[in-house]
Amino acid sequence: MVSTVSAKSSSAPERDPQNMQAAASSLRYLPKETSVETLETSPNQSLMPLNAAVNDQDHLSVGGCDVVNLVEQFGSPLYILDEQTLRTACRQYKQAFEQYYPGESLIVYASKAWNCLAVCAIALQEGIAIDVVSGGELQTAVAAGATGEMLYFHGNNKSLEELELGFAADARIVVDNWHELKSLNQLTIAAGKTATILLRLTPGIECHTHEYIQTGHIDSKFGFDPDQLEEVFAYLSKDGSGLNCIGLHAHIGSQIFELQPHHDLPAVMVRWFKVAERYGLPIKEIDIGGGLGIRYTESDDPPSIDEWAKTVCESLAAACKATDLPLPKILCEPGRSLIGSACVTAYTVGSQKTVPGIRTYVAVDGGMSDNPRPITYQSVYRVLAASQMSAPLSETVTLAGKHCESGDVVIHAASLPPLSAGDIVVVPATGAYNYSMASNYNRVPRPAAVLVADGKADLILRRETYADLVRQDCLPDALKPF
Repeated sequence: MVSTVSAKSSSAPERDPQNMQAAASSLRYLPKETSVETLETSPNQSLMPLNAAVNDQDHLSVGGCDVVNLVEQFGSPLYILDEQTLRTACRQYKQAFEQYYPGESLIVYASKAWNCLAVCAIALQEGIAIDVVSGGELQTAVAAGATGEMLYFHGNNKSLEELELGFAADARIVVDNWHELKSLNQLTIAAGKTATILLRLTPGIECHTHEYIQTGHIDSKFGFDPDQLEEVFAYLSKDGSGLNCIGLHAHIGSQIFELQPHHDLPAVMVRWFKVAERYGLPIKEIDIGGGLGIRYTESDDPPSIDEWAKTVCESLAAACKATDLPLPKILCEPGRSLIGSACVTAYTVGSQKTVPGIRTYVAVDGGMSDNPRPITYQSVYRVLAASQMSAPLSETVTLAGKHCESGDVVIHAASLPPLSAGDIVVVPATGAYNYSMASNYNRVPRPAAVLVADGKADLILRRETYADLVRQDCLPDALKPF
């Protein structure tokens, strides 16, 4: 069961909740002609894009576009990205930091959530910098226009080639370990130039999230441990002539609903900031990472963007005041909470199988290759029938993927109306780590993606073809057929 945001004031009649695929009782579906005020709704708290609606054909529409028509035009599976929801999230982050932090601030999009030209370009248009974690993500961000202070380069094992790319783009390089620190220093000295860097530290703060996406506790592959930092500071002050260290960075994890860990983090950062001052380092930025969760199911209750920003901004300001530290520039790196709720994935229903007394499988034309999160993280999603939005949810089925893997299940217990081959279903909240983690398992081409706004759909990622899948293959002469 899924819902959209309700208008602040509207004369549109509410539909019978018993016959609607609606989620929380406080939310309802809106006809497409209703004007929806989205600025007061935190996108990460919505299961659907902010302007999703039910149109006169009883179809789901997103961005004023009929999802069934989009599938007819662009095929399925299909990622459908709502531009308004993404821009609203960007603006809410910027406005909240401007409101709650008395110093300078910068929002940096953690583009590993979904790195492509269109998404990076939208973020940059909104004044959001881009955070990348590989040479490929960096090249994409640069092609979209990111450079200098609008480009931050992360990663725990950057190659020399990647460091050179980041250096050439004048990116702020977030140094993760000794190997990288010394390699970059040698590279910059040889070039006769200076690289601007931040140091990533492990703050020792744990939070309740999946163990694979906890990054702030001590037992983590990321960052310098606290007992290494003074040695690092000493190296930079004496031997790091090719490095200009302007900041400290920490990140405690992902998909976090608790505010307390984020309240605690700035004070830890400030303590190390004061230590760095003793070594004469020109540190002026504190990057507190991201991690704010989004709503994937009705039971999820993440803080709003505003609440999260207020917590970290006020905590940092208080920690600085308590230690007589001039306010540094504060950075944060939202990824999932910027884009997760802005996208839905449309599938076409195919075969069905009923195991009497156990379950009914309904198969779709995608699965773990376009959304690996259920099989990787045991993530739970919701689904709705995009072509019959008011139909009663009379069946509980297992929505299965098409891949040759028993674990390829999109949703284990999906409440849906009776479906037939050719029906369109939609899984919401698929903007983060879906396309970016997509694969060609079973040699399935990756889906297309469209950007929707004001009733218009633009292709932002072409659907892969079978020719694309074999383009990189090489066949030795001895193996070629006669």
